[in-house]
Amino acid sequence: MKYRQLGRSGLIVSTVTLGTMGFGGTGWASPVGHIDVDGARRQIGMAKEAGVNLIDTADIYSNGLSEEIVGKALGSDRDSVLIATKVRGAMGEGVNDLGLSRHHIIRAAESSLRRLGTDHIDLYQLHEWDGLTPLEETLSALDVLVKSGKVRYIGCSNFAAWQVMKALWTSDRLGAESFVSQQLYYSLQARDIETELVPVSIDQGLGILVWSPIAGGLLSGKYRRGQDVPAGTRRFEGWSEPPVYDEDKLYDTIDVLLEIGAAHGVSAARVALAYTLAKPAVTSVIIGARTEAQLADNLAAADLELSAEELERLDAVSAQDLPYPYWHQANTKPSRLSAADLSLLGRHL
Repeated sequence: MKYRQLGRSGLIVSTVTLGTMGFGGTGWASPVGHIDVDGARRQIGMAKEAGVNLIDTADIYSNGLSEEIVGKALGSDRDSVLIATKVRGAMGEGVNDLGLSRHHIIRAAESSLRRLGTDHIDLYQLHEWDGLTPLEETLSALDVLVKSGKVRYIGCSNFAAWQVMKALWTSDRLGAESFVSQQLYYSLQARDIETELVPVSIDQGLGILVWSPIAGGLLSGKYRRGQDVPAGTRRFEGWSEPPVYDEDKLYDTIDVLLEIGAAHGVSAARVALAYTLAKPAVTSVIIGARTEAQLADNLAAADLELSAEELERLDAVSAQDLPYPYWHQANTKPSRLSAADLSLLGRHL
């Protein structure tokens, strides 16, 4: 296992994080898995043995059951790992049982602490943007949690770049605790974050935790051109994330993954994970698995090194069109570009 600094914080995390959306597996999370406490203990044990030191969950995963299972599975070993969880989704029927108001954040944090059986959350993440609550209210509530010792670090997830920058500016203006990381969807299936969110992360010193780096299983090698959706997979059970807008491009990418995987004697999934870990600003990829065999394979991705030629092949087959104003910037004054600019424009110069 390798380890990287989480943004500009002093926190060091493993390049693979254990995801727990499948712990409990009730309600909308059902297609992801149905892992009980015993299964969670085994998965956590495998992850820790491989060197994983970060477990990611959220209050809305199975309506709190995932957090409960994490807490019970860890038991007295809680301090052997870092725990990340999230707040924003609906946790009740009331009009104030969701969002990023001070009311909801404080109450949700207290509830997460109880379910996890711990006195602190290592990384507390805003699960989604809330356009109704002033950022001053949200960030001051998070600041209170950090100053009280109930939360150690804060981050965001699924924000747009302008929303991240507004939040960072607001934290700075208030003298409040600031984000150390973003949790984002990123994979060979959709590299949208390279346009704005990766440059923001580089420029502002934010770590990136990647959710669904195998694109909800699409890049696992199970899905093949012209074949039916495999039984037992998320898509077979109706899971729709991430959306697929270009099937031909997806299957072209899968073909290259399979070729590179065959050359290394490893799965397409392992290649997809290794590719994402090689990208700028990525700190860790979050992996969740239905089976322990899948988990073992995914954990091994931390040790797979792809050659520059292999990375270039994957870049080329999955490339997205360069939007404005970036195609214009790529055509003018390339000598005036920063590392953040070049993370997107470098291959176009």
